[in-house]
Amino acid sequence: MATATPRGAAFFDLDRTLLAGASGEVFSHAMKAAGLVSRSIPGESLLYKVFNTVGETLPSMALARQGAALAKGKSRAAVQRAAEVAAPDLAALVQPLAAGLFAEHRAAGRPIVLATTTPFDLVKPLADILGLDDVVATRYGVNADGTYDGTISGPFVWSAGKLAAVRDWAERNGVDLAHSFAYSDSVYDTPLLASVGKPFVVNPDPRMILVAAARRWPVLDLSGKKGAPAATDAGDAETDQLEQHEGHGMAKIPVVNLEIQRLALSFTHPVFFPYAKFDIAGTEHIPASGPAIIVGNHRSYFDVAAMALTIAKTERMVRFLGKKEVFDAPVIGQIASAMGGIRVDRGTGSDEPLQAAAEALRNGDMVAIMPQGTIPRGKAFFDPKLKGRWGAARLAALTGAPVIPIGLWGTEKVWPRSARLPNVLNLVDPPQVRVRVGAAVPLKYKDPDADTKKIMKALMELLPPESRIKREPTEAELLASLPPGYKGDPNAEVKRRPGKD
Repeated sequence: MATATPRGAAFFDLDRTLLAGASGEVFSHAMKAAGLVSRSIPGESLLYKVFNTVGETLPSMALARQGAALAKGKSRAAVQRAAEVAAPDLAALVQPLAAGLFAEHRAAGRPIVLATTTPFDLVKPLADILGLDDVVATRYGVNADGTYDGTISGPFVWSAGKLAAVRDWAERNGVDLAHSFAYSDSVYDTPLLASVGKPFVVNPDPRMILVAAARRWPVLDLSGKKGAPAATDAGDAETDQLEQHEGHGMAKIPVVNLEIQRLALSFTHPVFFPYAKFDIAGTEHIPASGPAIIVGNHRSYFDVAAMALTIAKTERMVRFLGKKEVFDAPVIGQIASAMGGIRVDRGTGSDEPLQAAAEALRNGDMVAIMPQGTIPRGKAFFDPKLKGRWGAARLAALTGAPVIPIGLWGTEKVWPRSARLPNVLNLVDPPQVRVRVGAAVPLKYKDPDADTKKIMKALMELLPPESRIKREPTEAELLASLPPGYKGDPNAEVKRRPGKD
C-alpha cells in the first residue's frame, strides 16, 4: 500500500516580499480617508523610507506592537471597510513574479498562506483579492460592542511569534513544515525560514543578505527587473519546485567571501545602534595589515558588536572565535557567522577551532577572541581581577601574531546578561559603551599561563578606574549578571577555574 506524501504549504511574508515596499503608507492613507486617523505620526514618511531601505528594525517592531493599544476604541467594522478600500492599491504593489510562484504552488496542491505581522483585519481583503488560502497575522482583541479592546489576541506574529503562529496553523491544517516553503526579506523571519524544508529569501534586507550567505539559502528576485523570468508550473514534487526556481535563473545561493565580510562590516556603524553611544579610542594600535589576535574582556553579547564597530574603523576584516552561545545570539551571531566566524564547542576537547584560527592568522587575517571564554556570572562579574583561558596565549605562541587588547565597558548596560535581547527602545538616553584599544601585549611564548596573565592584566589596564574597585553588587546588579532561567549558585561562580583551552 502506497504511503501518502506529506502535505506542504507555502508561506509568504508581506512587506518587501510579496509587496515591493511597505504596506503601512497605503493603510495610513486609507485610515485617514475613513476618518479613523486624524493626523500623521511625526516623521512618518521618513519611517517608511527607512523601512523600504533597510527593512524591519527592532524599534519599528516595538512600535508596531503598540498598534493594538492605539486602536483601542475604534470600530473593527470601520477598519475592515478601510482595509477593503486599500486592498486594490496594495494588490498593485505585489511584485510581478509572485503570480508565477502562486501558480506553481497551486499546481502542486499546496495552500498559499500570507504570514505577516500586519493586523489580520487589515490584510485579509488583500489576501482575498489575491486568492490566497489563508492568513496568519496578528489579531487584535475585540469588545462585545465591536470595538478593539487595546490588546493582542494570541501571539504577536513576528520573529519567533510568527514561527509559533505558523506552527499552530500547520498543526491545525495537517501541514508538514518539513515539506513546506517560506519566503521573506527580513532577518527576523530567520526562525520561520529555518523551520521549513524549502526556505527562500526575497529582496533581502542588509542583515538577511548575511544570514542567507551564512546558511546558503537561495535568494529570489520577484521584481521582474534585470531580466528575471517568470516562474512556471513545477509539478507535484518539492524538488521540482526548487529546481525550477533555480533553473529559471530566479534563485542564486550567495557565497560567504570577502565581499560578504565587507558588507557585514559596513553595517557595524553607530547609526545602526541608536540605543547605544560609543566612546572609542586607540584604534591606531590595530595593525594596518598582517595577522593579529584581537582580545577583549567579556561583559555582554553586545561585546561582539562593540568590537566589530571598533575594528570597522580600520576597514580590516576580522574572524570571531567564540563559543556556541555567541553564534546563537540573535543577529549578532548571524553577522559573526557571515564574517567567517570560528565556532567553539566547549567540552569536546577538539583543537580544530584553534587550528582554524591559526590558519587564518597564517593567511594574514585578524582573529578576535574573548579569553574569559564566557560572560562571568554572579559575583564573578564584579571581580576586578579578570581571569582568562589559555586560547589566545596558545594561538600567539603557535603563530607569533601580535596580541592586541581591547577593553570594553558599559556593554552590559545595552544588553545585560539577564536579557534575551538588547534594550533597543532606549533611544532618548542610551548608555555609553567605552572602548579602548591598547598596544600589543609583550609575551614570551613559553608559558601559556604566564602569557594569559599578561593579556588579562593588559585588558584590566584599559578599563576605567571604577573597574578596579572591589565592591559588593546590589541584588538588582547581581540578577542582571545572570542568564535567564539561571538555576546555579551565583556565589559559586567565583570559584570557576579558567581552564587550559
